[in-house]
Amino acid sequence: MTDDGLRAEPLTEAHRELLKSACAEDLDIWKIYSINFGPEEFDATFDLMRAMGWVGFALFDGDEFVGIGNFLNIDEPRGVLEIRGTYYRPRFRGTGINRRVKDMMLRRAFDAGYRRVEFRVDARNARSQAAMTRLGAVREGVLRADRVTWTGHVRDTVLFSILTDEWR
Repeated sequence: MTDDGLRAEPLTEAHRELLKSACAEDLDIWKIYSINFGPEEFDATFDLMRAMGWVGFALFDGDEFVGIGNFLNIDEPRGVLEIRGTYYRPRFRGTGINRRVKDMMLRRAFDAGYRRVEFRVDARNARSQAAMTRLGAVREGVLRADRVTWTGHVRDTVLFSILTDEWR
């Protein structure tokens, strides 16, 4: 996927060290993720993510590595998939990169025939919830005590979605 200098390459083993280094730039953020990409757990989490069938993308702005985005919970018969596990290096946050990445991924999903794209956000993550609202996603509700994160926190998850006809 490409869009005006932004590029998403299929995530491969060749991206492991680049992503590991980028994920170490903000250790505090992993406390609000359901999985831990911090240095101690990175390799096991990277392997698990790939084994679970996540379709990951290494994100670049020009030649500079930005972060990662994923399609998961892909359900072709229902025409539904989820965008989750997005991480941007700290210096790219607040720059508009999230909107560009999400637009590119939404375009790919809808062009491929999916009719609904979901986003699941930790209820504690106000920044991601605000980003979903700015994107035009509809807040559908809260999945109470939805999952136990790697820290042992019992997480409430806010469910957002965008339907094909709602997306520009």
